[in-house]
Amino acid sequence: MKLRTKVRGMWIEQNEGAKFWMGIMNELKTRGLQDTLIAAVDGLTGFPEAINAVFPEAEVQLCMVHMVRNSVKYVSFKDRKEITGDLKEIYLAPSAEAAEASLDRFAEKWDKKYPAISKSWRSRWNEVIPFMKFSPEIRRTKGSQAVYTTNAIESLNYNLQRNLKTRQSFPNDEAAMKLIFMILRRISKKWTMPIRNWGEALNQFAIIYGDRVPL
Repeated sequence: MKLRTKVRGMWIEQNEGAKFWMGIMNELKTRGLQDTLIAAVDGLTGFPEAINAVFPEAEVQLCMVHMVRNSVKYVSFKDRKEITGDLKEIYLAPSAEAAEASLDRFAEKWDKKYPAISKSWRSRWNEVIPFMKFSPEIRRTKGSQAVYTTNAIESLNYNLQRNLKTRQSFPNDEAAMKLIFMILRRISKKWTMPIRNWGEALNQFAIIYGDRVPL
């Protein structure tokens, strides 16, 4: 079985929140989504809670790219490179235990100057470490990024913005939806590459999640 990126729906809402996200999760469930093993999210308010309300067994994995980006938001430029390097030791650690030890070292080194960083990682630790249960071979491959980052979504957003940059406004929501739909149809034709090492990943999923993986 080969896995490829797919867009599952389009929604427009004035305000994002748990109620909005739960509506989307329930719609996907009604359309046939029976289970979710891992949901990679970028920290949107109410999204993890909505996922777990509809799919209680789902593991929510925070996007490491967003975690790092948010961590250095208020860091001085001269410290940024060193801090991102130290954060990399956390999310590239071989196990959750090793990652926690790296976080302790990070806190010891930086808490006096930037105490909010280690605090933010600790407050969401259970959403930082789910992907660490997988083997280093899978985690290091390009395909494994589907497990611990939302890079695929970021790439999609970039393509949409690039195609929409000449449009300053739309007469209504329907017009915007129609144009976005046409753009998605065009760019999705380029999504032909399967996720690397998917067979190996699927075997590990089957061991970890048991009968929840339909082999």
